[in-house]
Amino acid sequence: MGRRSILVATGWVATAAVATLIGLGAIRLVGESITGTPGGVRSEAEIERALASPEPALASPEPEPAGTTSATPSAGPAAPTASSGVRRVFATEGGTAVAECGAAGVRLVSWAPAQGYRVHDVDRGPDDDVEVRFKGSAGEYELKVRCMGSEPVSVADD
Repeated sequence: MGRRSILVATGWVATAAVATLIGLGAIRLVGESITGTPGGVRSEAEIERALASPEPALASPEPEPAGTTSATPSAGPAAPTASSGVRRVFATEGGTAVAECGAAGVRLVSWAPAQGYRVHDVDRGPDDDVEVRFKGSAGEYELKVRCMGSEPVSVADD
């Protein structure tokens, strides 16, 4: 192989490497702006603090007719009341829910299905127990919550 062939091959490899690096940089830049989490990824401690802080005033949600399901998180009350108790986040592979104990019993503050799942049924309370069922191709997950003292706890289905 001649000197000229070696120079051509080296130049081609260098050009390919530079083009690849530029392409990867562009994909990273565009990818973060398209799929990035607004405000960045939050730690578990930041989420707990956000859940513990008072909710902003919201319009009351429309009550859901019997037999319907919600695929998006439900809004809670307009503002915390004096009877508001401890809030806890519960997670299953099918989704997550936030429950709170109060004078009227336990209630689901919000719920959200995981990717690939939908809300199959929900009993938001307040009541002695509340539940939400998430259904997806990988199975069905039920989350049932009751109050133990003033704290919501997950319990097995009866």
